[in-house]
Amino acid sequence: MTEEENHDSNGRIVFIATPIGNLGDITLRSIEALKEADLIACEDTRRSSKLLNRLEIKKPLISFHEHNEKARGRRLIEEAQAGKTIACLTDAGMPGISDPGYRLVQDCLKADVPFDILPGPSAVLMALLGSGLPTDSFYFGGFLPQKKGKRQTELEEAVTRSCSSIYFESPHRIVATLTIMKDFAANHPLCVARELSKKFETWYRGSVSEVIHNMGEGKVKGEITLIIGGKQKLKKAAIESRVSGESV
Repeated sequence: MTEEENHDSNGRIVFIATPIGNLGDITLRSIEALKEADLIACEDTRRSSKLLNRLEIKKPLISFHEHNEKARGRRLIEEAQAGKTIACLTDAGMPGISDPGYRLVQDCLKADVPFDILPGPSAVLMALLGSGLPTDSFYFGGFLPQKKGKRQTELEEAVTRSCSSIYFESPHRIVATLTIMKDFAANHPLCVARELSKKFETWYRGSVSEVIHNMGEGKVKGEITLIIGGKQKLKKAAIESRVSGESV
């Protein structure tokens, strides 16, 4: 047996991106990996069971979430070292991106346990493209701070960046968040994407004031992704014209 074969015999952990809404978005590679797994670690076993039932896959499940990630991660590493293949799922999207998973990747690297990353659906990229805002570069800030002061500071930084900024936000706070922005950037462009890839997918595009108006005063439901446009860059011609004017 070669050194590489011996290394692979220790098992591995496979991080699998799952649908952010529409279960039909699961990839073929992900389905095969789930079928081949000996154990599936899920952020919420109830939510993952819906996907697995749809795929007619029955495997042992184990919970793996932010409250037990450290301790449960050690067990998953031990299972992989014992030769098992473990699939790691979060409720939606890529494990480790505003979800459990990053620490487990670190554990794999420290323990020299092989791991694979299977790409798939991403609320971040879907929201960015659908927003109509610049996509050449962007900043992803995860979930906005819950405390109003810290949230305002983050929003103020977003409108000064030269690139688009993307955040996840609670549906219970999104109107309050936009109201904070309206006080200092009422005309700034942004987009609120709600329930991406689901039946009631909705996009609100425009200035802060326009989006607040279009969303109305009713209760907002569903998962929210907020995309804030970067500050307007002066065109090269405009800069040259200004410099030329100043030199006259």
